[in-house]
Amino acid sequence: MTRTTTSERLDRPERAVLAGAILPHDDHPTEDPLDEIRGLAESAGLVVVGESLQKRQKVDTATYIGSGKVEELKRLVESSDADLVIFDVDLGPGQTRNLEKALEVKVIDRTEVILDIFASRARTHEAQLQVELAQLEYAMPRLKRMWTHLSRYKGGVGVRGPGEKQLEEDRRLVAHRIQELKAKLSKVQSRKEREVAGRGEEPTVSLVGYTNAGKSTLMNALTGAGVHVEDKLFATLDTRTRRWRFKGGGLALLSDTVGFIRKLPHSLVASFKATLEEARQSDLLLHVVDASSPEVDSQIGAVNAVLEELGLSEHPMLLVFNKIDRIRDRSDLEALLKKFDGAIAIAAAKTIGLDRLEQAVREQLDERSLDVEVETATADGVVLSYLARHARILDRKYDESSDRVSLACRLPRRLLDFLHEHGAKVRYRERLYSNTL
Repeated sequence: MTRTTTSERLDRPERAVLAGAILPHDDHPTEDPLDEIRGLAESAGLVVVGESLQKRQKVDTATYIGSGKVEELKRLVESSDADLVIFDVDLGPGQTRNLEKALEVKVIDRTEVILDIFASRARTHEAQLQVELAQLEYAMPRLKRMWTHLSRYKGGVGVRGPGEKQLEEDRRLVAHRIQELKAKLSKVQSRKEREVAGRGEEPTVSLVGYTNAGKSTLMNALTGAGVHVEDKLFATLDTRTRRWRFKGGGLALLSDTVGFIRKLPHSLVASFKATLEEARQSDLLLHVVDASSPEVDSQIGAVNAVLEELGLSEHPMLLVFNKIDRIRDRSDLEALLKKFDGAIAIAAAKTIGLDRLEQAVREQLDERSLDVEVETATADGVVLSYLARHARILDRKYDESSDRVSLACRLPRRLLDFLHEHGAKVRYRERLYSNTL
C-alpha cells in the first residue's frame, strides 16, 4: 500500500491503530475491552483505522506485547496507513522507544491520550496549570524519548499543551517549572478552600461520577445552569457551582466536577485536587452513574477508587442511576436498584425522576445537619462571624452578667471541629425547628 506523504498527513486527522493486551488479573470489561480507549481516541480528534488485541500471561518487558505481536501490529499499521499506535496501558519509556523503532510510527499510551484531551479542553487558567503540571510530571522520565519523538513528528496528539516548548528544555528547566506550577497550584488550593468554606449557610451538593455519565445534563436540569453538554469523554474540566432551588422551598449549592475514568492518571488526580475542593467541602455527594452502560459495576468501582484516593470514600453519598430511559429491559433496572439499595433512578435529559431525587437529597441533608446550642464570648468575633457565614442561626440569647451569648443553630456536622478548636461550648439540641432547607 502506498504511504501517505507528509503534506497529505498535515491536511487530515491523525489515523490511529488501537492496541491492547488482556492479562489474567486485568479488570477489562469483557464485552469490548477496547471500547473506552476507542472513545478516548475519538475524543482526542483521532480517526481509529485498526485495532489489535491479545491475551497474555505476563507483560513483555521490552515491548509489552512481545515480538510476534509487534510484527503483526506493524503489518496492520502499514496496511491501514496509520500515523500512530495507541496502547490501552501505561508503557514504560523503554517500551515506547522500542515500539517506535519497530513500528516506525508514533506510539503513545493511555495516559498520554487522557493528558492530551485535558490539555485541549482546559479553558481556565487554573485548569491549564493543572494539566501542564500533570503533563510535565509524566514527561519528566521520558524526556529523552520525547525529544527524539519531536524531531521526527510535528505536533499531533501526545505533544500538545507544554508540547514543543517544554519538552525541548532540559531536565533542570522542566524540574524548575514543575516546582513553579506546584507553588502556584498550592496558592490556588488555599484560595479555593477559603472560597468554598466561605460560601455561606446554604448546604452544598457535588456531582461526581464516571466521565460522560450525564452530570452536566443533570446540573442543567436541576438548575437551568446552561452548562456545556457534549457526548464526549471529559467534556467538563472546570467545576461550576449554581443554586439549586427546591420546589418545596429552600435551596442548595450544586457543583459539577470533572469526570473520573478507569486508571485515571495519578498525576491528574493530584493536580486536580483544587478543582475537586468543591466535592471535599460538600455536605453531600451525588454519585451519578450511566445506568445504561454495560460496565456499570466497573465504572462505579473506578469512581470509588478515585474518591478513596482523594480521601472522600467515607463522605456522605447518594447513588444516582441516570439514563434509565435507555434501558430496554425493565428487569435490568429493577435488578440494579435491588443490588444498590437506596439508589435513585432518573433520566436527566428527559427530567424523569427529578422530584424523587430532590426529596432524597433534602432528606440526606436534613440527616447530616445538627441542631446545637453554641455558647461563646460576645467579643469572640472569630466564632460569631464563622457561624454567621456557615450556620443557620435560629435564635440567640445574651447573658450580660457574663458577657456570653448562646446561639441556637442548625449547621453541618463538619463545622463542629472548628467550633471545638476555637473554644466554643457546643450542646446538642432536639430538633425543635422544622427543616427550612
